[in-house]
Amino acid sequence: MNNLVKKGTSFLKEFQNFAVKGNVMDMAIGVVIGTAFGKIVSSLVADIIMPVIGLFVGSIDLKDLAFTLKDKTDDAPGIVLTYGVFLQNVLDFIIVAFAIFICIKIIINLKHKVLKDESDENAAAPEPENIVLLREIRDLLKEKNQK
Repeated sequence: MNNLVKKGTSFLKEFQNFAVKGNVMDMAIGVVIGTAFGKIVSSLVADIIMPVIGLFVGSIDLKDLAFTLKDKTDDAPGIVLTYGVFLQNVLDFIIVAFAIFICIKIIINLKHKVLKDESDENAAAPEPENIVLLREIRDLLKEKNQK
């Protein structure tokens, strides 16, 4: 019994470390931001891009594209293959993936720029005088030993 309590306490402690260290929080924040971003991109597709595409293809709404497999009868509902909804979702996915790709590229470029700026600052900093003097002493000792 005592062994079970120790294992349970250890398990809870591991879970607490997992949750507190940020893994769960980072994931939760990512899900919330991803959901909001998905809504924005879905609105972009539905409200801006699809009307423009509809203008070029003759005001056809992709969601209205369907193929009737079986007509409706008195006893049974009709069977309709709504491939337009599928095409709309594929287009949504492609646009969301492209938008995420662009965002990641921008973040990576900004990160590289920040890292480059930091390395330039570190490289531009003058060497401390004691290091310069130690190098001079080292070089003089090398010269003296070679003679």
